[in-house]
Amino acid sequence: MSIDTATLGSSGAIESRTIDMVPESERHGTPSSQFTLWFGANMQITAVVDGALAVVFGAEAMTAILGLLIGNILGGIVMALHSAQGPRLGLPQMISSRVQFGVKGAALPLVLVILMYVGFAATGTVLSGQAINLMFGFHSPAVGIIIFGALTALVAVVGYRLIHVVGRISTVVGILGFGYLAWQLCHQFDVVSAFGQKPFTWVSFLTAMALSAGWQMTFAPYVADYSRYLPTKTSTAATFWTTFSGSVISSQLAMTFGVLVAALGANFIKNQVGFMGQLAGPLAVVIYLVIVTGKLTVNCLNAYGGFMTVLTTVSAFNRKTQFTATSRLLYILGFVLVTVLVALLASSNFLATFKNFVLLLLTVFVPWSAVNLVDYYLVSKEKVDIPALYDSQGRYGAYNWTALSCYVMGVVVQIPFINQAMYVGPLAKAMNGADISWIVSLIVTSLVYYPLARRSMNVPGQMIYPSPAPAATTGADRNFAGATYAVQAG
Repeated sequence: MSIDTATLGSSGAIESRTIDMVPESERHGTPSSQFTLWFGANMQITAVVDGALAVVFGAEAMTAILGLLIGNILGGIVMALHSAQGPRLGLPQMISSRVQFGVKGAALPLVLVILMYVGFAATGTVLSGQAINLMFGFHSPAVGIIIFGALTALVAVVGYRLIHVVGRISTVVGILGFGYLAWQLCHQFDVVSAFGQKPFTWVSFLTAMALSAGWQMTFAPYVADYSRYLPTKTSTAATFWTTFSGSVISSQLAMTFGVLVAALGANFIKNQVGFMGQLAGPLAVVIYLVIVTGKLTVNCLNAYGGFMTVLTTVSAFNRKTQFTATSRLLYILGFVLVTVLVALLASSNFLATFKNFVLLLLTVFVPWSAVNLVDYYLVSKEKVDIPALYDSQGRYGAYNWTALSCYVMGVVVQIPFINQAMYVGPLAKAMNGADISWIVSLIVTSLVYYPLARRSMNVPGQMIYPSPAPAATTGADRNFAGATYAVQAG
């Protein structure tokens, strides 16, 4: 198989790479960029909503805060372990999942990932559209939604570098904006009265854990997309800790704010954007801008990751390893258009819909994360044949039935433990409604997949890069890769 990389470089302001590996010559940045990106992406209004849900669905304030903290830490560990793969592989996250599921078999989780992107982008567009309308006095809900969709498309089209710039801006704006809101909350409400209103229950504690763990794990399918440009020599530990701390700290701060406003009985539940504007008082317009900035960061991640996931799915069947700039543009615009249309048709029962959406995503992504991480760190041990990821007749084949079977099992094993609006499993009922399905899936999927993968995976003796290999590889690596996968130049 031949991979033409001559036209793939990112030479201009607009990113040109899509699902191909980033060569060492184009690597740049430091791990600190992961902290600001994920801090900015999580210090935003939807994370506040996620924290408020813990109280809305039964938790006492301190119970909610502790449950959310543990869930953020556990989910953040999984999420950051995926991020640490980026510098080593130089690949979008879902391309690397072909190692476990096969080149075509990876399409199964990919379809679910696309639905996730659309769902999160649409809910973010609804809230941001409301903020834009309040800022400028627009009366039609569609106006703000369309404006925000256009902003999202613009940043996603420019790509990786601009997304990181927006993340840095959002970090500063978010700290200042939410710091001011917290100060206003303490002056306008008796915050101490938020605590002790209800007794502790394991059901509400586990629900809070699930909400925050699900929040973190939904980043797993695309977190490496934003670390893949870091130099190959970047420390795995540095990538892990900057991603983990940025995501967990900001998520916990935003969710704790949500817990407090919900527990204080404020009108946040009925009008999330409007409440934050009222709380800000004379600086309402500034806070609306804070909301838009925070949502723009994470919505661009959804649009950027969404179009690359679509490309990954398509390329598995048409054998393409690269896409033209025009194709890239059309895929991004098409994805954003879909999210805008969904936002315009969004349900008015936002909170309940969002809670069920997050927990449903947790159900389908936990077993995927278990398979991917167990293989990468314990079976393949960071050794991947990258050119084979684009060849369904290569080392990884079209379908890996071992991984696919373990993935399906990881979803099915959760059914008795699920407690959601559409279904409550018998074991969840026996535990008075406690939902531990995601914990069961993470453990069972990992334990079943590991011994099967050890016997069946075709692991290369060393990392194999497409020619020319990154500078960090050995001469033997270059010769092997060059002999097997020729590179056309010029």
